[in-house]
Amino acid sequence: MCPLTRDCCDDSNIDDGLTVDQIAPRLGCATTTVFRRLRRFAIPVRPRGPLQQAKTLNGDMRWSPRLAYAVGLIATDGNLSGDGRHLSITSKDRDLLETLRACLNISAAITPHSSGFGSAGLRVQWGDRRFYDWLVGIGLTPAKSLTLSPLAIPDAVFADFVRGCIDGDGSVTVYVDRHNTDKSERYVYERLYVKLVSASRVFLDWVQAAIRRILSMRGSITVQRAEGRSPLWTLRYAKSESIELLRWVYYSPTVPCLARKRATADPFLQPLGHAAARPVGRPRAGWVYNQVLPRPS
Repeated sequence: MCPLTRDCCDDSNIDDGLTVDQIAPRLGCATTTVFRRLRRFAIPVRPRGPLQQAKTLNGDMRWSPRLAYAVGLIATDGNLSGDGRHLSITSKDRDLLETLRACLNISAAITPHSSGFGSAGLRVQWGDRRFYDWLVGIGLTPAKSLTLSPLAIPDAVFADFVRGCIDGDGSVTVYVDRHNTDKSERYVYERLYVKLVSASRVFLDWVQAAIRRILSMRGSITVQRAEGRSPLWTLRYAKSESIELLRWVYYSPTVPCLARKRATADPFLQPLGHAAARPVGRPRAGWVYNQVLPRPS
């Protein structure tokens, strides 16, 4: 009698969609023995006919802007199940989940989801061992919140990856700074920040170093600590660096992105004119702020 265990049956032989006639020689058993073990362990057998293509990107894992964006979302806001097959991403933005489905060409439903902390949201969950293994191959792991580390992302699509990270666990923030209006009503400034948050300092160090290598931008990393919780790290870009970063990640009006964050960034994506320099010292009477002059020809 062939001592087949459940582990022998429920492995990549089944997931690869092989027929029983193809599996039996691999395991050194007769086809009838394989059938009996499949029934005994309640392992489903695929229907007769042509093998269906992989669910994610039809099995095409070549790097593209859409794939890199989806990897950014999964790296920051997604989850790889410990079963080695299932993936999911949770968000309050249906727009984000719809964009993910389009990028990966998957038809998994968007369903309501409640986290263990009581917050409600939406979730897309699907199973695909091939895509799961591919993600592990570039550096993602299950239970990655604290262990997220550098990933194998090509420079050619790194802007798309960063845009996915920002949409997943980052922000584009604009606010009006009136801190010094008690000195003068004209001390009003518009501040722009682009932030990426993570519980993994190693991951943010890597993202910061890669952006610095590609764009020669420094950014800064700060930490927020709370008793009984893991530190939360923030990579932040401000002033001219934040504008340059936004123009890099939103390099085309058609790139996949979260619409509300793109709307915040839009006013900063237009080419700037040549700004006249303000004289040193306090603002003079009659000085016009935010004036923009044509660039010299």
